[in-house]
Amino acid sequence: MKKYHDIGDIKFEEDFLQITVEGLSHRFPLADISSRLLKASPAEREKFEVSPSGYGIHWPLLDEDLSIDGLLGVSHSTTLKKGKAA
Repeated sequence: MKKYHDIGDIKFEEDFLQITVEGLSHRFPLADISSRLLKASPAEREKFEVSPSGYGIHWPLLDEDLSIDGLLGVSHSTTLKKGKAA
């Protein structure tokens, strides 16, 4: 399985999501990334699962998913070689 990201700490500080990705700390206002997480109780926020590939985070009690690429603004592109399909 391809490892997309190395996810470290995930925690909430008031109305912010704090996450460590590839050793770098990032902080996101919940109002900007998820109305469900913004409205959730502390218990609902703390019950999450990180995908084994590091692709995303899932909150089963909220039915909410966030992709790490989406949070970081990362886009992956494929380069096509002449005569080859992607």
